[in-house]
Parts: sequence; structure tokens; C-alpha cells
Amino acid sequence: MTTSKKTTPGRQVVSLDSMAKQKRDALPEPTTFELHGVEFTLPPIRSLPFELQERVGDLNNITGVLKDVLGVDTVQQMYKAGYTFLDIELIGQEWQKRSGVEAGESEASAAS
Repeated sequence: MTTSKKTTPGRQVVSLDSMAKQKRDALPEPTTFELHGVEFTLPPIRSLPFELQERVGDLNNITGVLKDVLGVDTVQQMYKAGYTFLDIELIGQEWQKRSGVEAGESEASAAS
């Protein structure tokens, strides 16, 4: 339940803490994937830290996003396994689907 507090006369502050917690608690669980012998776990897209929001949908920096989310060691394993752009596209599609994000939905609209 949302609560509001009066801090000064005529000014009301609405606390979103309870609502935010409920939304976070309703997110899907992280998903573990396996491709070409490399196993990795991705959290729901909407649970990523705010500072990654702009980079998640940026195909020009998919490697940076994967390094941030999975870590450098896992990305190195992907390189060694011979991942292709098609593999990365498949990962992105399944990640979106299992995160409850529609394909092509921008993260800005997903967060709002």
C-alpha cells in the first residue's frame, strides 16, 4: 500500500517504496541458459541496475552489456566457444521473453 507523509504544509510526499518492492518481488526468477557448452544465468531485464538501462538495448555495445551482467570470464568462454551474432540475437530474444519484455520494447517504456 502506498503511504503519503506531510512534510510541510501544502507539500505531500508519496512513498513508492512499498509499491517498488511489490513489483521487484513479482519479477520472474533469473534464467539459466546453456549454449555451445557455456552455461550462464541472466537476471530479469527489469531487475538490472538503472545505469545499465541505456546499454541493454544498444546492439553497438552488446559485449559491454554481457560483460557487465555476466562478467568478463563468462564472455571469454563465449568467445572461445565460437558464439556468433546469431547466437547473441537468440540469447537476447529468449532473455526478453523470459523477462516478460516484449520484443522491440524499449527499456525506457519497460521501466515506466
